[in-house]
Amino acid sequence: MKFCALILNRNLPKVTDKMYLSLKKNNKNLDIFIIEAGSDRDKLSNNVTWHANWPQVKKNGLRYYRGMNFGLSKLFEEKKYYNYDAFILLSNDTVFSNYKITSKISKILNKHKKIGILSPCSMDWGEFKIIDNKDKIKYFWHIHSPAYIIRRSFIDDIKNTSKPGFKNFLFDGSNFRGYGLESEIIMKAYSNNWSAAITSEIIFKENENLLIKNFDKIKTENYDLNTRLFIKEGFQWMKRKYGFDSKWSMQMFVKCFYDSFFENNPTLKKYKL
Repeated sequence: MKFCALILNRNLPKVTDKMYLSLKKNNKNLDIFIIEAGSDRDKLSNNVTWHANWPQVKKNGLRYYRGMNFGLSKLFEEKKYYNYDAFILLSNDTVFSNYKITSKISKILNKHKKIGILSPCSMDWGEFKIIDNKDKIKYFWHIHSPAYIIRRSFIDDIKNTSKPGFKNFLFDGSNFRGYGLESEIIMKAYSNNWSAAITSEIIFKENENLLIKNFDKIKTENYDLNTRLFIKEGFQWMKRKYGFDSKWSMQMFVKCFYDSFFENNPTLKKYKL
């Protein structure tokens, strides 16, 4: 299988270049593209691919979901999108315990043909205790991750190609900070007979200190304010789009599709929670 990694950077080039070099060194079948989300010109990665630099992005950034939309839509416009079997969508605060990941992803996706969305696992997550030590994989109906691996054929089922761009290619970019978008994309998977899974075969951690210590360099709100806005704006989006008053309602909506998936795919019930 051929993979593409998209790494999102905003004014932290050393961190991003370290990730780039670690992935490049340890994986042969991987192309890596770096998205600069309104970064200052003197803070671009040495390996920058695309620089989103219009005024709105310079001021507010792209955030994870819009950033990944932007990168995927650029690949599509440049006719590189179909070169890949899957995309590894990374924020630059993702730290892998072992950066040799594509061989493991290939093995998993080749065995699990229904997986459209895959996430590595953090040892800090409760999910780590649930995943069987033998299979090292479980299908979930909620996954909040800074490191999604998404199969191209799943994206092909749901992508927007009429006017591809940073607001609409895969994720709903009208939800700027993205609270709740992980539920929506997983709902789209299960409702289209795909699944979403977490594997303990690949371990990572999210370096939250990057935002806590560098929010001034990143030119964003501090961690506490960003978290409050993340949740507030996400609730407004959920209410506007789905009529839900809580995240729990959104998750129960997804779980209905999750349960239906296993009714239609009974041989996969061993991977069900």
